Amino acid sequence: MTPSEAKALIKDVAARTPGVGAVEESLKWGEPSFTPARRNVGSSVRIAPRENGDLALMFICHTNLVEEFRTLYPAALTFEGNRAIIAEAGKPVDREALSHCIALALTYKLRKRQKPA
Repeated sequence: MTPSEAKALIKDVAARTPGVGAVEESLKWGEPSFTPARRNVGSSVRIAPRENGDLALMFICHTNLVEEFRTLYPAALTFEGNRAIIAEAGKPVDREALSHCIALALTYKLRKRQKPA
């Protein structure tokens, strides 16, 4: 997966996910980061290309997002600690699983507020 493919996927998922809509693109640590334009909707997704050709989709580490993703897709996706999903160079990516994880990140704050106490 290339950075441009990841960017297109994030924007497509955002547009199709109820409550998210448009995303704002900014640079964080010199890398493109995408956050819902509406405040208090979700968490950011950052695209971090690696020197070896892999691509990391980075998530805020103090959330439980990557733990949630790992529970949902233990064999379908490759993870790095509590921060990232790795799209390995030259290997196919499970786009359905990845899209679901992106949607979960982009709705993180909405889902957190909707959980029963």
